Amino acid sequence: MMKVVLAGCGAMSRQWLDAARQIDGLAIVGLVDLDAERAQARAREYALSTAVIGTNLDAVLDQTKPDAVFDVVVPAARREVAFAAFAHNCHLLTEKPLADTPENARAIIEAASRAKRIHAVVQNRRYVANVRRIRRFLDSGAIGAATSIHADFFVAPHFGGFREEMAHVLLLDMAIHTFDAARYMVGGEPAGVYCQEWEPASSWYRQGSSANAVFEFADGKVFTYAGSWCADGFRTSWEGSWRIVAERGSLLWDGFDGLKAEAVVPGRDGLFDKTQPIEVPPLDAADRVDGHLGIIKDFMHAVETGTEPETRGADNIKSLAMVFGAIESAETGRRVAIRQEAQ
Repeated sequence: MMKVVLAGCGAMSRQWLDAARQIDGLAIVGLVDLDAERAQARAREYALSTAVIGTNLDAVLDQTKPDAVFDVVVPAARREVAFAAFAHNCHLLTEKPLADTPENARAIIEAASRAKRIHAVVQNRRYVANVRRIRRFLDSGAIGAATSIHADFFVAPHFGGFREEMAHVLLLDMAIHTFDAARYMVGGEPAGVYCQEWEPASSWYRQGSSANAVFEFADGKVFTYAGSWCADGFRTSWEGSWRIVAERGSLLWDGFDGLKAEAVVPGRDGLFDKTQPIEVPPLDAADRVDGHLGIIKDFMHAVETGTEPETRGADNIKSLAMVFGAIESAETGRRVAIRQEAQ
C-alpha cells in the first residue's frame, strides 16, 4: 500500500482524487491546504474520513509518514512543497508546470537527485491516445523522419479569476502541453526559439493571450506554434491541430479523432510527387494512456520498481525550458538559445 499526502485542495485536486480512488494499493492519508475548511470539504467529498487534515505540510508529513506527496499547489509554492517532501524522504508527483521559474525548476531537480527520490510531473497530454499513436507511427519510419512540426491552438475560454490577470498567460498556463507533446511525438531536443506575443483588441486578458513561436530542435527539426486564448470561432481541440511533415510524407491530426497520413509513392503527377493514404495503426496495448490516472499509475510503478517514470522532472524540465525561452524571446524581441537541461 502506497500512502500519499495531497497538498493543495483547490479545483484541480478533484482530478487527482478522482483518479486516486480508482487505484488499488493507494491510500490518501493526508490533505493539506492553507484553507483548512477547503481541505475538510475535500475529505468529506471523497469519503476520506481517516485522512489527517492540516495547513502545515511538514506537520502532516511528520504525523502520517507517507511514501509520496502529490503536489497540487500553485506554481509559486512548488519549491517549498518539493523541499518538504524530500526532507521527509517522500517521492513527489507534481501538477504542471514543474516550477514557476527556471531557477526553482533546477533547484527541485537537484534536490530530488540528492534525496534519491522519484520526482515526476503530471504532463498529461502525453497520455492522450492519438499522441501515443503518432509517436509509434513516426518511430516505424513509414513516412521517414519528421522534418517539421506545426501546431495551432485557438480556443477562447472565459475563465475569470487569476488567468485573466496573468502575464504571458498563454505561454505560461497552457502552451507547455503542446510543447511537451511536440517533443514527445518527434523525439526533439529544444535548442532555440523566437517568439512574439500580442494582445488582440478583442481580448479580455491582461497580457499574452496570443503568441507565435518558432523552435529549433538540436537535430535540425523546426516546430512552429500559433496560439490564442481569445480566438472566437472555429475552435481547435484542447490538444491543438497538427501537421507533421516528414521525409516521405505527412501526417495530419485535428486534435480530436481525425488522424491521417499520406506517403510518397513512385511517379510524379505534373509538378508533384504522387502520394497515397497510409494507415496510422491503432493504439498499441503497451501504450500508457488515461491522463492523470495513467500518470499516477506510472509514478507508482516507478516507485515500486525503482525505475524512472516517463514524465520524470529531469526530462520535463526541457519542456518547461521551451516555455521560459519563449517568454524571454517575447520580452526581448530576439532569438533565445534554450539551455540543455539534465536528462
